[in-house]
Amino acid sequence: MTAARRRTAHRHPAAPPPPEPGPVPGHGPAAHRPVRPSVARAVLHIRFHGHPGEERYTALLDLLHGISPVVQALPPDAALVDVSGARRYFGREAAALAGLIRVRALALHGTDTTIGVAGNPLLARMAGQQGGGRGVHEVTDAAAFLAPLPPTALHGVGAATARALTDYGLDTVERIVAAPAATLQRILGAAPARRLRALARGVDPTPVTPAAPPRSLRADHRFPHDELDPGHRRAALLALADDLGYRLRDTGQTARTLTLTVRYADRSTTTRSRTLPEPTAHTPALTAAGYALHDALGLQRARVRTLSLRADDLGAAEDAHQQLTLDPRDERRRAAEAAADRARRKFGAGAVGPAGAGQAAASRSATNGLRKTPSGSRSSTSRRKSANRS
Repeated sequence: MTAARRRTAHRHPAAPPPPEPGPVPGHGPAAHRPVRPSVARAVLHIRFHGHPGEERYTALLDLLHGISPVVQALPPDAALVDVSGARRYFGREAAALAGLIRVRALALHGTDTTIGVAGNPLLARMAGQQGGGRGVHEVTDAAAFLAPLPPTALHGVGAATARALTDYGLDTVERIVAAPAATLQRILGAAPARRLRALARGVDPTPVTPAAPPRSLRADHRFPHDELDPGHRRAALLALADDLGYRLRDTGQTARTLTLTVRYADRSTTTRSRTLPEPTAHTPALTAAGYALHDALGLQRARVRTLSLRADDLGAAEDAHQQLTLDPRDERRRAAEAAADRARRKFGAGAVGPAGAGQAAASRSATNGLRKTPSGSRSSTSRRKSANRS
């Protein structure tokens, strides 16, 4: 019996005590620092100062790719970077990585930056805007950061919506968050109210999408002679903006920046750009920006040969946030715009257009050798000449 017990004990020895917990190789404090749960996702919104230009902007994007592969270009002078994985690789928190980017951009490319650090693109962008200047601005508590801000600080909330909210005493984000959902729905409607509540809570599930700088759309107008009349130039700009707007909507895109190029009779050029308040393909918004660029040049007696409008920083229309508005005229304009687009698809791009662009369209046709003389005009002119001779 004793021998049997000994054999059994030999076959089933007692299990050794569990090892003491300790560091695992490759996973120590230097390799993996704890991440605060409130910023498990880390996004940087970087704005480069000083109008870097296309060549330097590309070099700055390469610098960002040295920190993280998840870089979304926002031409002409900004970018989003998701550094959630880069924190573990570098053993640094997001704010420290932002500081590293700022130092490298300044040292290697002479470009200063404003960097917002937060848990999503919405808060990161707002951190940079509300931070008060160049440097690194981090949001560690979204509720405390958003609470004192006015409604207009939220992306997509316009002046009309802010006035409607203020009339009900909702003049800060904190009060919007505290307001019952039914109250916001009565003020704004169901869908805008849901979107506003998400913005006020700092919710933004939008991913940072790695992409090269998006391509542009361009429309040109060449006058049949050197144009001195600003009214004719504005008519041409209206036609160009209408053309760009239709092409953007037809391809499901929006533009964030509009660029005007003016070529003069002596072949010199002037180029100006303007960032739009929000990404848009709405013709009136593009037209207003084109007019503002033109008027700012102060072309009083300039002999203009060609006008060009270019839509830059293109993005998908479904990713764009339309500014909340209570203006019924805007809804009517957009409905008319959609009806005109349907007519163009059915009958051709020239079937419908803004009334003020008719003269510019005729001039543009003349440059292509397609201008038609109105019926009977030549014969009536000949009759007048014959009568004068007689």
